Amino acid sequence: MSSASAGRRRRSFLLVTHSYYEEDPRVRRQAESLVASGIDVDVLALRRPDDAVNAVVDGVRVRRLDVQRHQGAGIWTYSREYLAFFVRVALTIVRAQPRRRYALVQVATLPDWLVLAALPVRLAGVPVVIDLHESMPDFFRSRFPRAANPIVHRGLLAAERLSIASASHAITVNDALRDRLLGLGIAPDHISVVRNTPSLARFNEAAHPGRPFMGDGVLRLIYAGALTPTYELDVAVRGVARLAALRPEVAVHLDVYGRGDSETALRELASDLGVPDRVTFHGRIPLDTVPAAIARADIGLAPTRRDAFTDASLSTKILEYAAMRRAAVASRLPLVESTFAGAVATYEPGDADDLARQILGFIDHREHREARIERAATIVAAMSWERDAVAYLALLRRFARGR
Repeated sequence: MSSASAGRRRRSFLLVTHSYYEEDPRVRRQAESLVASGIDVDVLALRRPDDAVNAVVDGVRVRRLDVQRHQGAGIWTYSREYLAFFVRVALTIVRAQPRRRYALVQVATLPDWLVLAALPVRLAGVPVVIDLHESMPDFFRSRFPRAANPIVHRGLLAAERLSIASASHAITVNDALRDRLLGLGIAPDHISVVRNTPSLARFNEAAHPGRPFMGDGVLRLIYAGALTPTYELDVAVRGVARLAALRPEVAVHLDVYGRGDSETALRELASDLGVPDRVTFHGRIPLDTVPAAIARADIGLAPTRRDAFTDASLSTKILEYAAMRRAAVASRLPLVESTFAGAVATYEPGDADDLARQILGFIDHREHREARIERAATIVAAMSWERDAVAYLALLRRFARGR
């Protein structure tokens, strides 16, 4: 290739994610924004059994490695899954780099140490950015409480520091997680915040037929997300039962979109509480169909257990409900209160009675409900991905400059 041709060559970035690409809204937003800015993007991701190995999704070249997610499995199954993906990613990067000549590699967590799979190209001078979606040590303690102990926690903290140190730069999703890392000794100039915000082009209320509040006489609640212990869907199901008992004249129905290891227990709970006909489990639906599902609902739920892990998290479900101009009820968590003060109804985590009371407040007070919807829509308009993508693209271009 001549020097002139090399100069005209479009730069290629590689994004790595231990997830199914089509189901990972953050990585999809990032990849699509990079493509729209004129950068070729490859993605390495997990592969579902029926997926093709290679695909082009909205201009993004997706390579699916033959590893599946074992959501809800034991710790050793997770460990084998992480290791299998790590090895395949490392080999794929080494083989692809001479041909693709990546100008930058970004690795999304969890796990933190997946970034070490890009170490060979990092040593060759390619900038590597780690995108810390969550705190791995706090996630482990929350997800595997029986296996958590001080020694394991210190080991995970050490792995986290090593992973960040091995990267050219780190980004994370909010100020709380950044502050946590600064408290661990990470240099301020080594980490930036790129918020996990929805794309208003995708979550566009005007593009989907809405419905008047309880337009068909049914109060329709929605939850769209993972069905895991982190998200207290059991409290939501109990809340539906409490609503049915408190207001038998109100027809209430909860639509649950997602999958996870809690589904069987949640179905059994709904049956035990006598509300199996009031809760429908739809399974996971494509990301592009989530806005329409929200548009068919009246109130969005974001139930989350409170612990050290979730104290530093903000559910993107709330932002998506707000973008679609739907009232939202969420667990009373620090970032929820500081971000959506007065715009989202909150309940005490674990308290189904309080959850039911907050929902009833939206039924009984129309002006109160509509005022909160307006405030939440204003907040999310200022937090949209369309705004945050500008800083994200500038950050990655800065590190890729000269490659």
